[in-house]
Amino acid sequence: MTLAKKRAMTAYSFLALPILFFLCVRFGPMLYAMVRSLTDWSLLRRTNQFIGLENFKAVLGDPVFIKALGNTFTYALLGAPIVIGLSLGIALLLNKVIGGRGLFRLIYILPYITPIVAVSWVWRWMFQTPPLGLINNLFSVLGLPGMDFLNSPKQALYSILSVNIWVEMGYCVTVFLAGIQTIPSDCIEAAKIDGASERKVLTRIILPLLMPITLFLMIMQGIQFLRIFTPVYNMSFQAMGGPLDSTKSAALYIYQSAFMKFEMGRASAASLILFAVIMAITLVQLKFFDSKAKA
Repeated sequence: MTLAKKRAMTAYSFLALPILFFLCVRFGPMLYAMVRSLTDWSLLRRTNQFIGLENFKAVLGDPVFIKALGNTFTYALLGAPIVIGLSLGIALLLNKVIGGRGLFRLIYILPYITPIVAVSWVWRWMFQTPPLGLINNLFSVLGLPGMDFLNSPKQALYSILSVNIWVEMGYCVTVFLAGIQTIPSDCIEAAKIDGASERKVLTRIILPLLMPITLFLMIMQGIQFLRIFTPVYNMSFQAMGGPLDSTKSAALYIYQSAFMKFEMGRASAASLILFAVIMAITLVQLKFFDSKAKA
């Protein structure tokens, strides 16, 4: 065997166990869900009959699921771009800070490393109506009218979305800041010597070099918002995704179908539909950013 083949064999030997673990933990349950989605499996019945695509028809014909899927798209379409835009802006500003950069980085990363359940309940308390809610009490002191936040079908989704954006910004700011600091300073200095303005340095040097990181974060944040569950579960009234299903996500619908209604077959079908949606959106993002990078 040549040296290259020996190195390849060694690498595959070390990768064999993680790949096996990944196949068992990821693909095993997914294949099991595919099989169960074609049956009438329920935790309350012993029957487990093959019913074909009936679960998929029932899920896609359920107006609650369609509502939850629409809410999920709203979370993703608004949340991911806002997180990326704000995080990039904050990272660019932090890169200009000379002293205390580590402290600012810690301040932004704290919400992300704090358990999301605790964060959700703290914000749920802050969004409450007077005299409990801190934000409405502040509005009252300033002479401003109070807001319903989590109790309003028009405001509840955006209230939860704002919390999730605040949490996810910590991770994205840290990654963007690390990417900016890896850009060679010689390139930026040479551009400035040639007369390039700060705007041109940003648009012609920094942003193109950050494109791989932007692609990675956009995909990861898109997936994160598409499968949003914990903030919705903990901040909505009685964990039902209300009021009037205005905040219910597809992931919460799957949870309720499986562990509240005990309809495991229908929950498996909804899971596969959500998986297909996430996969399709991810592929579109990859295609879009790949074309941008080639251009």
